[in-house]
Amino acid sequence: MPPSCCGYLSQYTHHHLIAFLLTFFSYVLLHASRKTFSNVKVSISAQWTPSVLNESLSPGETWRDNHLFEDEKQATLFLGALDSIFLFSYAVGLYLSGVIGDRVNLRYVLCFGLCGSAAVEFVFGTLTEWLHIYNIYLYCGLWVLNGLLQSAVWPCVVAVMGNWFGKTGRGFVFGLWSACASVGNILGAFLASSVLKYGYEYAFLVTSVVQFAGGVVVFFGLLTSPKEVGLCLESELGPVETDTDSHQPLMSDEEDEVEVEVYARRHHSIQQPDEPLAEPPQAIGFCQAFCLPGVLPYSLAYACLKLVNYSFFFWLPFYLSNNYGWKEAEADRLSVWYDVGGIIGGTVQGLISDFMGKRAPVLATSLALAMGALVGYSRSPNDQVINAALLAATGFFIGGPSNMISSAISADLGRQDALRGSQEALATVTGIVDGTGSMGAAGGQYLVSLIESKLGWMCVFYFFIVMTGGSIVFITPLLFKEVRAMWRDRQALRRQL
Repeated sequence: MPPSCCGYLSQYTHHHLIAFLLTFFSYVLLHASRKTFSNVKVSISAQWTPSVLNESLSPGETWRDNHLFEDEKQATLFLGALDSIFLFSYAVGLYLSGVIGDRVNLRYVLCFGLCGSAAVEFVFGTLTEWLHIYNIYLYCGLWVLNGLLQSAVWPCVVAVMGNWFGKTGRGFVFGLWSACASVGNILGAFLASSVLKYGYEYAFLVTSVVQFAGGVVVFFGLLTSPKEVGLCLESELGPVETDTDSHQPLMSDEEDEVEVEVYARRHHSIQQPDEPLAEPPQAIGFCQAFCLPGVLPYSLAYACLKLVNYSFFFWLPFYLSNNYGWKEAEADRLSVWYDVGGIIGGTVQGLISDFMGKRAPVLATSLALAMGALVGYSRSPNDQVINAALLAATGFFIGGPSNMISSAISADLGRQDALRGSQEALATVTGIVDGTGSMGAAGGQYLVSLIESKLGWMCVFYFFIVMTGGSIVFITPLLFKEVRAMWRDRQALRRQL
């Protein structure tokens, strides 16, 4: 039976806490700067299109000489294209950075991504506005580079967390930790709304400077593995490590007794100080990682789910402002309720999956309820309190599973027994899962802008419901497998009684 939360949290040291906080705030800062772009879309659209309120440059100088847009619809389509460009480059970068992260010091890769991305965002949002440089090709090129640099961060922080925190309680710990994206969204929304009155360029300036400073702190303060301070992950996990039923149907077809023996041998081997240390395990190849059990179905499910989750991330403030006529700052603040729901959902569902010892049943149940939540939110009245409540519920059922797949389940997949002793697969597997998800999200962002311009927002929500159902379809084989395993365990328990 899984131990209590206090039981497995009490075994961690201050080194674990520092690793948790530094990786957490690394991604908080990254997502805060990423959220800035979605929060200032209305201001950017107004700057890029003719308007009597826009007095910074004359229409001829701005829109004819710099080849920008004649109306808001064209600007909206280009903003959607920028989202897709970013996510496609981000997805390609994830496939590469995961492989690099398993072969190069994770701290170097992480800090390079954080500081490089901060510099690009400063040029994109602040420097071009200060110098009055408006060029769609420059914007596209900068956003491709930004996607590639940001892709270096997520596989690295998940790999560091996987090094410090083992299988026991991973659903709860990673569920709590994966709130970093939602906390970053909330921070980004408040930072953007607080300085937006001075111009959207200052929103980019604040978040990029803070992100760059965070990258410097991580470079000098992060320990990527317990081995750097003479600790060993398995020994710290103690007797709880023999909880072999956890995630077994997903990760391996072996019987429980075989797994107990495997873990016993691992635990015994680290108790022999006189034995020579084994050579560091070699990183596995990209194709090998892709073929690991569970990687492909969860990657495809995440492609559908991340499309929906990132559509809310990129388009929610714009939707609230355009559909309900609320001020941009009000829409930014209201949109954080989706992230609040995601934080609670990821933590609660991760804890439930720990106690069940299975991930897929929790995911499938939450996604089924998410489809109903999407129907309800699409019919939300023009009332901010009701809208916030429906947003929080939608975030709970969509953001929660998204956080689980991208963190706890990715760590499960990267540490499974099928690796046969090679532990250097976590960053690669994380890159594959998140990269495939980003591919789906990339295509979805342009589709959202296209569907909205042709058919309206209601059809966009129908599209979200279909994609959420697709996530359930892809994890159905794993769901059946885990449910059968739970049924066999219950029958065996009854026979023992």
